[in-house]
Amino acid sequence: MLFTFQSTLYIHYLISSNCIDRTLMHQEVKHLRHKNKMQCQFGFDYQTKVDGEIILHLYDKGGIEQTVCMLDGVFAFILLDTANKKVFLGRDTYGVRPLFKAMTEDGFLAVCSEAKGLVNLRHSTTPFLKVEPFLPGHYEVLDLKPNGKVASVEMVKYHHCRDEPLHALYDNVEKLFPGFELETVKSNLRILFNNAVKKRLMTDRRIGCLLSGGLDSSLVAATLLKQLKEAQVQYPLQTFAIGMEDSPDLQAARKVANHIGSEHHEVLFNSEEGIQALDEVIFSLETYDITTVRASVGMYLISKYIRKNTDSVVIFSGEGSDELTQGYIYFHKAPSPEKAEQESERLLKELYLFDVLRADRTTAAHGLELRVPFLDHRFSSYYLSLPPEMRIPKHGIEKHLLRETFEDSNLIPKEILWRPKEAFSDGITSVKNSWFRILQDYVEHQVDDTMMAAASEKFPFNTPKTKEGYYYRQIFERHYPGRADWLTHYWMPKWINATDPSARTLTHYKSAAKA
Repeated sequence: MLFTFQSTLYIHYLISSNCIDRTLMHQEVKHLRHKNKMQCQFGFDYQTKVDGEIILHLYDKGGIEQTVCMLDGVFAFILLDTANKKVFLGRDTYGVRPLFKAMTEDGFLAVCSEAKGLVNLRHSTTPFLKVEPFLPGHYEVLDLKPNGKVASVEMVKYHHCRDEPLHALYDNVEKLFPGFELETVKSNLRILFNNAVKKRLMTDRRIGCLLSGGLDSSLVAATLLKQLKEAQVQYPLQTFAIGMEDSPDLQAARKVANHIGSEHHEVLFNSEEGIQALDEVIFSLETYDITTVRASVGMYLISKYIRKNTDSVVIFSGEGSDELTQGYIYFHKAPSPEKAEQESERLLKELYLFDVLRADRTTAAHGLELRVPFLDHRFSSYYLSLPPEMRIPKHGIEKHLLRETFEDSNLIPKEILWRPKEAFSDGITSVKNSWFRILQDYVEHQVDDTMMAAASEKFPFNTPKTKEGYYYRQIFERHYPGRADWLTHYWMPKWINATDPSARTLTHYKSAAKA
């Protein structure tokens, strides 16, 4: 790794190899700064309007540990300190922003926001350069050698999702009341969620919102529109929904848009368009996980529409809520509240491999900047601090606490507030002809039984068990041969004998659909 910069401190922003606007990593450091409060507390004198300048000031004042702990937002950075001959890498708590690195035994270091920017690098000491994701919620300290090579000193986990972040000392959240009385908790959640949306309004570009018509995206859209009005933003909020004809998501999103008064866009696609997008989607995602690929097609196509047909660039979504608030249907089968709590935290820890990977890559591939209020540090750490029995599904309804919290707010229609969970990849199509069935019917003609019989020999790691999984793996290997270990395991529901990740295969969903 060779740096030619002369400055004592230099922040490197990671630039994607295939995205239009990933410059500056889409860092949400415009709201990450807490500029006014930190300027008052620390006396920082900003010299530029560059989002990441705050990182330099924090590092200069308190070193790398204080820097990463004080950042409120999503980020990935490289910080070079030539005076002290140090290099630092850092990534946000949930890994919303991607970061990959490759490092050889002799100290060659390469870093990029996406793995595709590293896979074709060649180095004299190794014929195959190992590329791996940088762990979320960590920073790494490396010594910088005179020859430009580096040596890793330590890898530090700086924040656990349950812990209140250090930067909470400087935010403007109104005082939260202590205790676990239901009304107290609901009030605190409303305060924190409103603030999570409000702080993410900071941008010079037009804001839009993905709207599936489910609970999470609907709460985000309604709160966002309310906050935009209070901020006297002059343009109307654009909301975006995608689906095939008669999809449940399109119908539900239309109800929410009418209720909140957004400028609503409906994007229709057919099965052929979805299937044709698979190659581009897998290339953008850098994964072959079945449920991730399925859910990414709709998000990729709607992002493409937004970029081509509107001037909305900063896009809000409801990502992270299912993992945080135990929204997946299989949580109904949790053996105990404590086991459900453990599973929730596991899912949050692995978000960077699945849902936020999907959300970031599909939007960034079209130059859009994703913002995810449900993964706000204050909101998520408070939610996870609540007693386990308070967070589990109740009365056959997942996310019961979250729904109760907004019961009397009139933010969204009651039928949407209490709408059962609908997986995004399923909701975009009709109940009669699910997206996963369309895909499986298609791959049935692309992968034969002979290929499946030899799957374990061809793909010994993460061997695909279905023809759909085999088909996605083939595409992945064509783009990224020998890189299957980027995905440690497939996403699948727990506590049930599921053979497919689709919610529509679960007994609970089937009974709810009939009701």
